[in-house]
Amino acid sequence: MSTWERLAGLDVELDDVRLERTSMDVSSGFTRVTTTVVLSGQGHSGRGEDVTYEAHDHEWFPELTLRGRMTLAELSARLDDLRLFAEGGPRWSASSDYRRYAIESAALDLALRQNAASLGGAVGRAYSPVRFVISTRLDPALWLAVDPQLEFKLDPTSDWGPEQMASLAATGHVRCLDFKAYYTGTAVDQEPDPTLYRAVAELFPEAILEDPALTPATLAALDGAQRRLSFDAPIHSLADVDALPVAVRWLNMKPSRFGTLERLFACIDACEERGIRMYGGGQFELGYGRGQIQALASLFYPDGPNDVAPVGYNAPEPTAGLPRSPLIRPERPVGFSWTV
Repeated sequence: MSTWERLAGLDVELDDVRLERTSMDVSSGFTRVTTTVVLSGQGHSGRGEDVTYEAHDHEWFPELTLRGRMTLAELSARLDDLRLFAEGGPRWSASSDYRRYAIESAALDLALRQNAASLGGAVGRAYSPVRFVISTRLDPALWLAVDPQLEFKLDPTSDWGPEQMASLAATGHVRCLDFKAYYTGTAVDQEPDPTLYRAVAELFPEAILEDPALTPATLAALDGAQRRLSFDAPIHSLADVDALPVAVRWLNMKPSRFGTLERLFACIDACEERGIRMYGGGQFELGYGRGQIQALASLFYPDGPNDVAPVGYNAPEPTAGLPRSPLIRPERPVGFSWTV
């Protein structure tokens, strides 16, 4: 039985919907805004976090008329015709997946809580401690001064000089490097740069190399490093994995990119069957969504370099006293998230 088949028939009863807004100044130099969808019924509440990046897109939210008793599969089908954004749509097409996933993950959380179950119990898996990395544009040395055991996911840019790269490599704590070749019109765009790709591949011989452009020049620069290539931004379904022109060995699983629970779990199951190694990714979740990406990592890919660090690691300045890797699960997890 597939993972989605274990969940699709769960009953959920809805009698109320409300929204909660959260914002935080983060280390990338912008104010992060998210909306939490709260679905309630039978004295329980389930939550899912809309990680749409444009703050103004959170000013309008569709009216959710979902009420009554239904299965998760039936609820998902009812969302197919729902207009998720105001007239004109969101700036980024991926935002539609983010909002759809917020509703579906809230419904899953509620269904599990109404059935006094955890996600692990529902899919027949045990929770494991979660190894995590922190994704930051701050100097890693500042964080290592706070916790010398931290591991990192970094975004190399063309202005990285040889000395800077050598210094970062010498820490031995960089586990993943994200070339961000699939972003356009954002603050983190990085044009494909074969010189940068070659230097990174050579100086960080064990690190995962995420989202490289796949051009003749960049592939030549990454010759010998193909086993370390990973993908994130282009992946919204298993079909996107199959469409990549290279053999996929690693995948960054960002659940909100998949839009529906069915697409998310279909991709996870396929990766396990094919031997594709996974690790978790986040989208600056500020609330319950953070606990959900941690729960998924714990159940499906706990030993990967999971970019699911507690929210304190996104602060503008390093902070002492934060939870350390690996994260240990709560004694009695319930619902979708680790957050009780």
